[in-house]
Amino acid sequence: MSTPEQEIEYRQHRFSPPPGATEIFLVRHGESAPARGENPFTLVEGQADPELAPDGRDHARRVGDRLAGERIDAIYVTTLRRTAETAAPLAEKLGLTPAVERDLREIHLGDWENGLFRKYSADGHPIIERLWAEQRWDVIPGAESDEAFGARLRGALTRIAAAHPDQRVAVFTHGGVIGEVFAQAGRSVERFAFLGADNGSISHLVVHGDTWIIRRFNDTAHLATPLG
Repeated sequence: MSTPEQEIEYRQHRFSPPPGATEIFLVRHGESAPARGENPFTLVEGQADPELAPDGRDHARRVGDRLAGERIDAIYVTTLRRTAETAAPLAEKLGLTPAVERDLREIHLGDWENGLFRKYSADGHPIIERLWAEQRWDVIPGAESDEAFGARLRGALTRIAAAHPDQRVAVFTHGGVIGEVFAQAGRSVERFAFLGADNGSISHLVVHGDTWIIRRFNDTAHLATPLG
């Protein structure tokens, strides 16, 4: 006997990654040490390489605690030590050795490396206003072009995904990297790229005039905590 149509339940679709896909957790490093004019940072391939500040080490521990319960198959860091220091607590908890992906390092700021970007931002340098108006890093003298930056990030993430089908990867990287990756994701030719938000999840969008800034997508941390 067939089931009456009114008794059939049609539940909402629950997103799951398609076969062969890679889930990538992009983690920004913890707060790094402050820039001081009398004590410049060590440079790695021309880029500032500060260690984590005390608050940054606390950030690292909290990230490790948050992700330790996830199924993480691999950890990646960049050539800059603040990412390796942030990844260390999670790597120790999971018994994983982080791999280094050089092309996920931060945008190269040219003449404004070694803490000068922080100083000029605080001082209200006129190029900072131009940077935000044009939304291009390469208005800074000698900085990496936005096209080169975006291309190397896409190449790095493509390599990581190819190496980890059906796996979950934690990538410890930088604020500029995450911003560029999400900007590219937001311009994806796949119109349904952001269709998989879970029921009850929080996605954070800041709207400022014609500018929309993605702050957070599909955060379900609150759903895992029992209600009091």
